[in-house]
Amino acid sequence: MAKIKIIGPAYPYRGGIASGNERLAEEFIREGHQVNIETFTVQYPAILFPGKTQYVDGPAPKNLSINRTIHSMNPLNWLKIGQRIRREKPDLVVVRYWLPFLAPCLGTILRLIRKNRHSRVICLADNVIPHEKRPGDKLLTSYFMNSIDGLVAMSQKVLDDALSFRNKLPVKQTVHPLFDNFGERIDREEALQTLQLDPQFSYLLFFGFIRDYKGLDILFQAFADERLQKLPIKLIVAGEFYSKPDKYLQLIKDLHLENRIILKTDFIPNNQVNRYFCAANIIVQPYKSATQSGVTQIGFHFHKPMLVTNVGGLSEIILHKQMGYVVEPNPSEIADTLLDFFENHREEQFSKKVEEEKKKFAWSNMTKAIFNVYNT
Repeated sequence: MAKIKIIGPAYPYRGGIASGNERLAEEFIREGHQVNIETFTVQYPAILFPGKTQYVDGPAPKNLSINRTIHSMNPLNWLKIGQRIRREKPDLVVVRYWLPFLAPCLGTILRLIRKNRHSRVICLADNVIPHEKRPGDKLLTSYFMNSIDGLVAMSQKVLDDALSFRNKLPVKQTVHPLFDNFGERIDREEALQTLQLDPQFSYLLFFGFIRDYKGLDILFQAFADERLQKLPIKLIVAGEFYSKPDKYLQLIKDLHLENRIILKTDFIPNNQVNRYFCAANIIVQPYKSATQSGVTQIGFHFHKPMLVTNVGGLSEIILHKQMGYVVEPNPSEIADTLLDFFENHREEQFSKKVEEEKKKFAWSNMTKAIFNVYNT
């Protein structure tokens, strides 16, 4: 049994990284380890957080030890937390990294922990180079990367980025596990009724925070294709705007899509996620850039065909024309592919293949990868 500390977002913070940390903790516990999560008292300043709130409603996850201790902008706090965890001597520290803003905080805490010459620090990297770049990103990331003992990446892109900073760092690549903590599958009819959607239509789903790099504008342009206009299909956009909404709303008007797009642009609580995925016929991720995406792993859990673009790690796990499509991020190719999906009735065929392939994405594969690096 190992004594494990996870450092990163968790309850009461919302989002895929927080949910992933909680699910990873559950898997470590299932395997017999002692696990504690250290999360933030302050994660982002308001200027870096474009959403309405950083917090979820509802109770904390059961059977998890989550301590809110880390202030991302207070160096005195970093010293205090680092020294405390150093004294606690966890065998393994798993730290999530996705944003250079957090590098000074996390890098300082980890340097202090490693002074006990016992704890090994493994980074679980969502991004090494962020999608939305800012001055100083590489300098900050370099500071963080020199505070860890090893790294697990969930795409080749992230692995390559990590090795560009430390080419002899012990690393391992593994796929992002299933997000299986968003409820069970429900009948499509029940999902449609709950969301008050017309069952005479088929539905595409764009899910998750809306950022410019996710290519929603490309999807709108594809959806305006006159061939698709003749089909009984609608697009659901479910997720909060993290980019300015004006240009997207204007694009809907310019393309005359008002009656064909359903905007659910508030944060979707965890207990409602299954309704959207079970109502959809296909999940669409028209990203302009990517590393990996938790949305794909939710799609696997609900056995949904997926259309992804050939960027980052998205194409590494979707088998083209077997469980969905891998296309270039341009409107014409996305439109052609959607036409193929609906006109040739591929949903059942693709869904069966997704159900088969989901077995590869067990959380035990993630913990094995972490311990593989730990033992290197």
